[in-house]
Amino acid sequence: MPSEVDCQNEVVRIALAQVNPTVGDLEGNARLIIDWMDRARGLGADIVCFPELAITGYPPEDLVLKPSFVRDNLAQLKVVAKASTGISAVVGFVDEDGPIFNAAAFLHDGEIKAIDHKVFLPNYGVFDEKRYFEPGHSCPIIEWNGVRIGLSVCEDCWFPSGPMAWQAHHGADILININGSPYHYGKRGPREAMVGERAASYGAYVAWVNTVGGQDELVFDGNSVVFDPYGRVLAHASSFIEEMVVCDIDTAAPVHRPTENIRREAEGAERLELEVTEIPVVSGPSADPKPSIKAALDQPLEGAPEIYAAVVLGTHDYIRKQGFEKVLIGMSGGIDSALTAAIACDALGPQNVIGVRMPSRHTSKESLEDAGLVGENLGMQLLDFPIDPAHRGFEEILAGAFEGTQPGVAEENLQPRIRSTILHALSNKFGYIVLATGNKSELATGYGTLYGDIAGGYGVLKDILKTTVYELCRYRNTLGAAIPDRVLTKAPSAELKPGQKDVDSLPPYDELDPILRGYVEDDLSPEELVAAGNRPETVARVIKLVDRSEYKRRQAPPGVKITPRAFGRDRRMPITNRYSPNGGNPAPHPGGRA
Repeated sequence: MPSEVDCQNEVVRIALAQVNPTVGDLEGNARLIIDWMDRARGLGADIVCFPELAITGYPPEDLVLKPSFVRDNLAQLKVVAKASTGISAVVGFVDEDGPIFNAAAFLHDGEIKAIDHKVFLPNYGVFDEKRYFEPGHSCPIIEWNGVRIGLSVCEDCWFPSGPMAWQAHHGADILININGSPYHYGKRGPREAMVGERAASYGAYVAWVNTVGGQDELVFDGNSVVFDPYGRVLAHASSFIEEMVVCDIDTAAPVHRPTENIRREAEGAERLELEVTEIPVVSGPSADPKPSIKAALDQPLEGAPEIYAAVVLGTHDYIRKQGFEKVLIGMSGGIDSALTAAIACDALGPQNVIGVRMPSRHTSKESLEDAGLVGENLGMQLLDFPIDPAHRGFEEILAGAFEGTQPGVAEENLQPRIRSTILHALSNKFGYIVLATGNKSELATGYGTLYGDIAGGYGVLKDILKTTVYELCRYRNTLGAAIPDRVLTKAPSAELKPGQKDVDSLPPYDELDPILRGYVEDDLSPEELVAAGNRPETVARVIKLVDRSEYKRRQAPPGVKITPRAFGRDRRMPITNRYSPNGGNPAPHPGGRA
């Protein structure tokens, strides 16, 4: 465990500022960086590191195709550089030299001393960097008071024979890697193991800083970390919290350099044609003694607490960065709306969450009571708008057209569409945003009503399977009363007709969700899904539901990504598509809850 130490001449004090910038707010992001630079200076930091593209926010997407945006981001980098008096800083930005680059700048004493261009541009999952940037060939090594420091950006850490190996080969003592690494569950552990392995393989200190916060469907977890040359953690930041971690690195301490491994990895990096430049940076002694510090070793979140924190942060930032104050939620008395309300209250404060009960002739007394108890437990406002008058009115309007047909989905779906009309009328009148309550299991199978319960401004549970919804509800109840036991134990139902249950239209969720996870997230074939223990007829049925529901998913709102493969940016299937792994063409959607 690190102990309190007084700074010595050989010690470099590094600060990792895992901040929460806003995409496109160039001036605001510059002020944010300068503010945290001042905090680092107050803690006696020699070098403060900020995340990837901190000036622009990450990911800026097609904004970087606007020449004015790139110019303005460069202007703000100069503003930040001027504020670097008495400290060094590493800041992510978009550089331009004919083409544009995802870049890191090393700032010192009011000047831009060095610039590194990202070499490996990810082009998978949610990443489209080859659409925007050129790969770099720069490889600056900063000689900071005799300490050799290498810079790299995000993906450049993921390849053993990459820029970091080349920098280690050229004697770098400290490797700084700045990141915009989006969250999904199960990612942090392997990611940290990889970064620690780089430190041990190169015999160098690695300072790895990540952004934190929500951006549209992405959420970033922070978890910034410093490793010593043996792959041991020296400092670890919190999960999903904007904060600064400060760590003293004693560069005079003896270090075993695995020279043979470094040489081998450097030989692999020769293909990158990296141009090493050495930039001397001299920092004079501080007039004031440095305060003693103790490097934080925060325990990262895991499991349900991790997922819940991710969704709360993603929801908060989407609403607040869009400029909304309050949200509307249709409260059915079911588990999805209950969890959505809990997340919204934790993200925004219960005073900013308005639940709307809209009972129909099919709504049970228990559902009304459960919705009311959720609102009472959370301290949120509840409004009531019975929809039966409107429902009867639509039935009368459509009676002639529907004459001679059997009642079915069309009649049922009048109810969620009426409810959506009420929610969006309130949204228009008062400037609130509607939170959709559908989960990933429903969205995957098309079990939702277009322009009804699928509609909304943000889908809080969009990437959360139904079984995980239950898990998160149980976890949330450990933090304080929120979701009544009856909501957790009663059979899920849309309550659009008497006696209706979800299992009338879908396999039980404990059977459905493993198939969805395998088919949607892992791209498993029907044969592989059956080999994993799923019933063949259930696998065929679920695949058919997923494949023919793409057109509905395209019309769903954005929502927080928490799995390795979310609908939207991650999984981009054609709407018009005649391929089916079941054989033959996917059947047209029959309109169930469509």
